[in-house]
Amino acid sequence: MLTPTLACPDISPWRAGNTGTEGVWQFDSGQPGRHVMLSALVHGNELCGAWALLGLLEAGLRPRHGKLTLAFCNLAAFDRYDPAQPDAARFVEEDLNRQWLPERMARGDTLERRRAQALRPFVAQADWLLDLHSMHEPSAPLLLTGMQARNLALAHAMRSPAHVVVDAGHQDGVRMRDFGRFGQLDAPGVDDGTRSLLVECGLHSDPASRGVAQDQCLRFLQAAGTLDQEALAQQLPGWRLADAPQQWVLEVTGPVVARSQDFRFAAPYTGLELFAQAGTVIGWNEGEPECTPYDDCVLVMPSLRQLRAGVTVVRYARQRLLLG
Repeated sequence: MLTPTLACPDISPWRAGNTGTEGVWQFDSGQPGRHVMLSALVHGNELCGAWALLGLLEAGLRPRHGKLTLAFCNLAAFDRYDPAQPDAARFVEEDLNRQWLPERMARGDTLERRRAQALRPFVAQADWLLDLHSMHEPSAPLLLTGMQARNLALAHAMRSPAHVVVDAGHQDGVRMRDFGRFGQLDAPGVDDGTRSLLVECGLHSDPASRGVAQDQCLRFLQAAGTLDQEALAQQLPGWRLADAPQQWVLEVTGPVVARSQDFRFAAPYTGLELFAQAGTVIGWNEGEPECTPYDDCVLVMPSLRQLRAGVTVVRYARQRLLLG
């Protein structure tokens, strides 16, 4: 029996955008409210987010409060998409989601840095950002908050998905969701109004990842006050999935970084594996054992699909129940 595969969406009718920047749409309600941005295709092979934005555009959804920006990000990588070789469409020259430092973008010496520079004004203007992604391995959805308590509180208010990752990003570059104001840590008694989340909706090719992306867009727009629950239910029927019965926080304590292409795991891990004892060997890095650093250690997003020196192949995390 063949496993269903998420098809590649046809975004050609919406590719031009309405902002003068290809792939970017913006709608202004004319009423006070947050400027909300939803981004997809930061990696060209992550189709679920493109399906979600396409659905919003086809539904004619417009904000009742504030502004709404919808961005199909790495179009050049998406144009390379081939279901037989999906990883080849992740990026063209380098990962777009590691270029969000002003000095990197300003150099403009790669396609992805030039694209980041073109998208930069929209990200800088936004108050709330939801960045839609999917994963190399078949794993449960993950909502990444960064280190900010304000984002963790938003994840809890959204009531889905079940696993929320608190992490500081990657050693090899800055993500879009950490750019500028979004990356600022919380200050006591101060709330600048920004929120940014990155959602990993599931396996790239799994049709269920499209449903997760749609659900997360709906929940985010409702939480932001862009539209109310009734309006969203009317315009996006079937998009809201069930709330998670409970949510777990995965507090990342550190990455495992490959020293070279000579890295292998001890088993075919896909993520969220829990190891009761510290010192459990989970792989070998240039022949040296890689061991869990503490008891009850959870693996977050293990993958060797982009294996090379300096790439994070997995992250270690401590798990706790997210309580109100």
